[in-house]
Amino acid sequence: MPTTRIAFQELPPAVIAAVEKHTGPILKAEPASEGFNSEVAARVFTENDGYFVKGMRSEHRRIWTQRREAEVNPFLTDLAPELLWHAEEAGWNVLGFELLEGRHADYSPGSPDLPKVAELLHHLGETPCPEIELRHAEQRLESYAATPADLDFFAGNALLHTDLNNANVLVDDSAHLVDWAWATRGAPWLDAGYWVIWLMAAGGHTPESAEQWANRVPAWRAAPSAGVTAFAVANAAMWQEIGGDAPDSWTVRLVTASRDWARYRNSL
Repeated sequence: MPTTRIAFQELPPAVIAAVEKHTGPILKAEPASEGFNSEVAARVFTENDGYFVKGMRSEHRRIWTQRREAEVNPFLTDLAPELLWHAEEAGWNVLGFELLEGRHADYSPGSPDLPKVAELLHHLGETPCPEIELRHAEQRLESYAATPADLDFFAGNALLHTDLNNANVLVDDSAHLVDWAWATRGAPWLDAGYWVIWLMAAGGHTPESAEQWANRVPAWRAAPSAGVTAFAVANAAMWQEIGGDAPDSWTVRLVTASRDWARYRNSL
């Protein structure tokens, strides 16, 4: 479930003061319009600079996502905004990132952003997975795979983002991935598979056309067909569980896209 969002200005004064030790006096704060995994997510501006700030209460049940982002960021050269500082104060855990220019990626058919995202995933595939604690893809999908044997397809030692929501891709001359809370270790082709689902959910993409975009990612071209089918089936089961009996308008797109992709894969 999404985390309840508060404005940056509603943080305890001691937390704002801790942030300003790194930034200088903050003159303006604008709430982020996308993503609700953090309790605070905002663009903050000083006289000369801007930063992206995200934070959670230290006792939040998903506080590990903040720590995961802080740990993985040094290994994401040119893939993601740089983490500039990490503050813990008055029961809050806050991260400060460089503020990138750009907009959320457009996943619609014919979008000029699509080649940039494919290149981004190619670059990610060439990035070594750091020796830090990460969740494993086969563990995350264990409850959704059709058979235990399918989990072997998802295992690997590649660094994965796993949340290819277009709101997590910022595009200008190139593309960058933000929100690495769900960074994972697994088979190198899985992020291209996640992208297939998000492309279909964006509208206008068939399973065939979405897979054609995934095929621009070298790791995808080496994926076993049976593994891709197993991955599609597992994601359909996962999104069905997330959606439940009454999915909201946002979730229903993912439920439908993942179901349609699994049906297509099973028909091959």
